[in-house]
Amino acid sequence: MKDDEVTPKDHAEAVAIFRAQVIGPLACRTDWTHGELAQALRALAAQPFRPPGADRTRCYAPSTLERWLYAWRRSGLEGLRPRRRCDRGHGRALTDAQRDLLLDIRRDHPQVAATVILRTLVTSGRLPAGAMSDTTLRRLYAEHGLDRKTVRRRDLGHPTERRRWQAAKAHHVWHADVMHGPALDVDGRSVPLRIHAILDDRTRYVVAIQACATERESEMLALLVRGLRRHGCPETLYLDNGPTYVGETLRTACARLGIALVHAKPYDPQARGKMERLWRTLREQCVSLMGPMPSLHEVQVRLIAWLDMHYHLAPHAGLLGKSPQEVLDAELASAAQTAPSEELLREALTVRQTRRIRTDGTLDVAGRDFELEQGFLAGHKVVVARTLVDPTKAPWVEHDEQRLALRPVDPVANATRKRSRRPKRGLDAVPFDPPGTLLKQMLSPKKGGEV
Repeated sequence: MKDDEVTPKDHAEAVAIFRAQVIGPLACRTDWTHGELAQALRALAAQPFRPPGADRTRCYAPSTLERWLYAWRRSGLEGLRPRRRCDRGHGRALTDAQRDLLLDIRRDHPQVAATVILRTLVTSGRLPAGAMSDTTLRRLYAEHGLDRKTVRRRDLGHPTERRRWQAAKAHHVWHADVMHGPALDVDGRSVPLRIHAILDDRTRYVVAIQACATERESEMLALLVRGLRRHGCPETLYLDNGPTYVGETLRTACARLGIALVHAKPYDPQARGKMERLWRTLREQCVSLMGPMPSLHEVQVRLIAWLDMHYHLAPHAGLLGKSPQEVLDAELASAAQTAPSEELLREALTVRQTRRIRTDGTLDVAGRDFELEQGFLAGHKVVVARTLVDPTKAPWVEHDEQRLALRPVDPVANATRKRSRRPKRGLDAVPFDPPGTLLKQMLSPKKGGEV
């Protein structure tokens, strides 16, 4: 596990985040008609997903996806946390060998009915009689995308239907991506140029942009925080499948902020057309005309100048001749966006890890040594937390619902630091004398007046 990785608190939150990802394409729209939503649910039900901790993928029924969607809208991430089944421990599941056998037969013979497959296996003795019903077998095939209708559609090779779309309002959907620019010559060495940007779908307004030398998840998170502070939270974040955008930290942070995280279909560049069009305009009008740049700062100031002085003010063909700034001002005049609180941002981007305190009360966090004032925790495992919103803020320890501060280790100061001394404890400190108690018992008067 990485030091700066935000992970779910428990398995239930991991399952809830997974479910939020599954219904992301449905949650990004709020104007579904009944027929459109039913069609979208059936299409999503045919896609396989791998739940947390599972070793294979599975499909989910439209009714399950619909229940998740309304639970997300009603209660957010908390509504997607799994609940204990009332019939848990009362069903008899298939063995792994039986399941693999049934799936392999269906893959080799996709047009054979489920009843025929089940009857043949029972007759040949490869499956016990009464082990499962026809309905259970059909459900198994549907979960793995092997139902006859899905297989038939896949074999016919129907092309993907594509239509022009646009978000219903400003800051409803944000696109994010990274562009590779020409290498920079910084002090005689070549430095790669990676431009991170976030684009609002409705207005084509560039929410945030940053010139970097890498394309790590940390740069994406820093850019996202800037956009959230300035424009508030979007309802959906639409990304590609690059390593920058598929990390556990980004998924967890978006789920905690109530942002639906949606990834485009792999190997489908047309699905990212708006972001690709921005990169083309940026190259033609800015990046290719900058010439040799001595630093990332020089690139950054030119990017900001191009955005504020030209791109945001120029007519845009996708906006019917209006400029991104003009459309954004008109949208926000009717409904202003509220930025999330700093407390919510810090909690969403808080990294928690289990660490063992050394015997000297110190521990390593992100390559730095910190020490804990509470010496009684030495040698114990504790939960260490730190926020990625402000990397300069010191980490802390969460123990027994208390927040214990950590401070950098200063060996020189510790050498002259006054240590608290335990009070001396002699025989007279606490009355406790087992031999004396026995002596008193022996010398005490006995019944009948005997000594």
